[in-house]
Amino acid sequence: MDELVEAFAARRPSGLEQVYALWSRLFFSVARHAISDSARAEDCVHDALVRVWRSPNRFAGNREMLKAYLVTCVRNESLAMLRSEGRRDARELKAARLAPVTLVDPPAVDPVETQRLQAALGRLPEEQRKALTLAYYGNKTHIEIAQELNAPLGTIKSRISMAMRKLQTDLASAAGSRS
Repeated sequence: MDELVEAFAARRPSGLEQVYALWSRLFFSVARHAISDSARAEDCVHDALVRVWRSPNRFAGNREMLKAYLVTCVRNESLAMLRSEGRRDARELKAARLAPVTLVDPPAVDPVETQRLQAALGRLPEEQRKALTLAYYGNKTHIEIAQELNAPLGTIKSRISMAMRKLQTDLASAAGSRS
């Protein structure tokens, strides 16, 4: 058996290095034919060679048979990569077509409490009220709110935190005065 074939079949690092040095341009060409991106084609060649080299195989043949076998492995790896990307793209497209979920507020149990909350919200500074309203009624993340209001993320977090504390204090004092 050829020394190269023997080293590769025995999974010696020198075998992998020699195979790559000899035929990497051919492998890249095969992968590049299926995959339009050069960097992804290089990744494909690397993944295919390492996968074959790591797997226990009993390759028995000459140098040309090894070369043909590895070309087939690289081709199959590139097709598998394309299929995987196609499935991912299809999932993303399907997710993009889904109608957004609209959250409906549960019916107010107590109209008096609802009025108290609305009044307390109305007493908040405008900046805090906007941030809090976007977070709770708009169901937005702090990052989305920061982008929408064109404000730093830390500022948005502070505004929401301060608004929550003010609401808590305001509603607690209003409840105490009613008793």
